[in-house]
Amino acid sequence: MKRFFQILGIIIAIVIAYFIVLQLYPKNAGRFPFLVVLFFGDYYLWRSIREWVLRKGKAIVYLLTMLYWLPFGMLIVDTLLTLALHETVWNRPVEIYFYGFIFVVYVSKLIPILFLLLADIIRGLRYLLFKMRAKRRENVAVDTSKRITRSEFLKTTGLVRGGLLFSGLLVGMVKWAFDFKIHRHRVHLPNLPISFDGLRIVQISDIHLGSWASKQALREAIHRINELEPDLVFFTGDLVNSKTNEAFAFEEILAELRASTAIYATLGNHDYGDYVRWPSKAAKQENMQQLYDLYKRLGWELLNNENRIYDNGDGKLAVIGVENWGDFGRFSKHGDLGKAIIGAEDARVKLLLSHDPSHWDKVVTERFRDIDLTFAGHTHGFQFGIEIKNIKWSPAQYIYKHWAGMYEMFSPESQLQRLYVNRGLGNIGYPGRVGILPEITLMELMKGS
Repeated sequence: MKRFFQILGIIIAIVIAYFIVLQLYPKNAGRFPFLVVLFFGDYYLWRSIREWVLRKGKAIVYLLTMLYWLPFGMLIVDTLLTLALHETVWNRPVEIYFYGFIFVVYVSKLIPILFLLLADIIRGLRYLLFKMRAKRRENVAVDTSKRITRSEFLKTTGLVRGGLLFSGLLVGMVKWAFDFKIHRHRVHLPNLPISFDGLRIVQISDIHLGSWASKQALREAIHRINELEPDLVFFTGDLVNSKTNEAFAFEEILAELRASTAIYATLGNHDYGDYVRWPSKAAKQENMQQLYDLYKRLGWELLNNENRIYDNGDGKLAVIGVENWGDFGRFSKHGDLGKAIIGAEDARVKLLLSHDPSHWDKVVTERFRDIDLTFAGHTHGFQFGIEIKNIKWSPAQYIYKHWAGMYEMFSPESQLQRLYVNRGLGNIGYPGRVGILPEITLMELMKGS
């Protein structure tokens, strides 16, 4: 009965707190259910480890209890301060790592919670089976040995795996987030004019400047790109997370990017400001204009459903860029390849910049089979996975058919089409990388098959 009244008291307190928040901050009441879910998840896990904690010395008990509930307490304090001040209380780098730490804690706790839930389901089923047999007066064997039970094994397994995930995600934030990896590829194109043989293209994608806590890290990335001495640089979208002003603090560093011929860019789904509640349409349009102006100041040519032709006398090479086109319903479909390719039909080689790889699946390979090589990004490789020799795995593969690296497909006319999906230079959501490192791609075009 004591536990029943404890739970009842918690529920009543939550309901009262919700109505208080609803009255004082109606616009922010939507956060409340999220916090409630986190609390009950924390409480469920705490109940399973509380006995172990209470067996420690008094000082250790206080310390472990404080450490366990600290992330939730930090989140509550942050929420209250944000509601009271109507703005975040952190500067940008602190904010990134603060929410990143909270994310790491709760994703890591999810693993033991799932194992505990499975253990409780098994325990409940065994209890029901025991009762059913007892009701039929069957002999029920009771195991009184000291062996570890199945539920204890599951609980221990969940806690160990959660701890390992926590460690990995934490290292991914402080070390691997900016551990840039250069992927080098040579692509042989039979129709490539000989004058373009050896053309060096660097591709970067998904910078997401709103998630960068360090200017020095971005400066290092730009320096490493410049060391590759590219002829062309392709940036395939998502310069920011939500708003153009996220990029202003990094403008001077971005302006240091160099290519001997040109730097081209396309828009990604995050560049349109679609994930912000703007006070008016005019405010959203102003945000887009700020982005266009920024690209002009940087000297990066933004290809919005258009192309650029290079002709050295022995054949044309076309660089085509489309706006974002995503196959999933929530992603915009601004890209118009039919419009973008006008004037480039007779180019011997066509290179396409398109942010979302699903555009290649649904449009490029279906209707534009003369596109030789498409450069995409968007997936980030999920920022989590395994890439060791012949082992390549990431949760991204359950969402996207093409999620990282080079892919090839022959059209019915035996035209070879290629897609390269860049793993992204930045990050979003989780401010780190585990297994899938931030990527700089060097693509060399070679004459031949």
